[in-house]
Amino acid sequence: MKKTRAFLKWAGGKYSLVEAITARLPRGRVLVEPFVGAGSVFLNTQYDAYLLADINPDLIDFYNLLKSEPERLMQEARALFIEANNQRDAYFELRDAFNLCSDKRTRSALFLYLNRHGYNGLCRYNRKGGFNVPFGKYKRPYFPEEELWAFAEKAQRATFICECYSSTFSRLEEDHVVYCDPPYVPLSSSANFTTYAAKGFSLDDQALLARLARHTVQEKQLPVLISNHATPLTYELYRGALLDEIQVKRTISRSITGRNKVGELLALYLPGMVFDDHHPIP
Repeated sequence: MKKTRAFLKWAGGKYSLVEAITARLPRGRVLVEPFVGAGSVFLNTQYDAYLLADINPDLIDFYNLLKSEPERLMQEARALFIEANNQRDAYFELRDAFNLCSDKRTRSALFLYLNRHGYNGLCRYNRKGGFNVPFGKYKRPYFPEEELWAFAEKAQRATFICECYSSTFSRLEEDHVVYCDPPYVPLSSSANFTTYAAKGFSLDDQALLARLARHTVQEKQLPVLISNHATPLTYELYRGALLDEIQVKRTISRSITGRNKVGELLALYLPGMVFDDHHPIP
């Protein structure tokens, strides 16, 4: 089966891991993603329905507009993909316009422009909520029309919600399956790329997510799959789950020579696991 690419460039996107993830996702009627990101898992699975959440309002606004009025949104976004806008000064002017804009459609069109013209597919905001990714210096940024239409079609089976991951967990019902792709635990003190939202994603959040997964399995008997960097911390956080470590190539490093393979941990929580002192008993 041919894989479908997301239309967004996305640091930590799961396109290269789709096969490994889908092989571990249990069956169910609804796939729930509290951290939908660029949506590669959503695009490459076949559930009856999807509940897709993210704390980034720009992302969710874009998805809802793409679902409801794809042609109009694409027309406005396409107009920004011209040679005159692929210059540093134009980029910063449009970035400023995005940060000052309150119209959802215009802001969404600018969001796609910034994603395709900004550095390395990063989506990053400062503490005041301003988008602050630098110019990417690409020769010819690609307007992903085919990918946008594929997403818009699949989106008819999805509900998109802007909220915190803990709120999404509170929505879980029978026949739901959960996949979590949170901002990752940093591999080192100089490799922290979790400033995705203005408030970031703390180590307390990492621990709370693991606790929510255990609670979901124990109290609601629903399966949860989590992906993260393979580190001593994540092995401890997910201790007792079914753990698989696979090697993946990371493309977020500033140095090409630094883009080595790193361990990716997939932690699967399944109904029937018994917990003692907050950890499953083998």
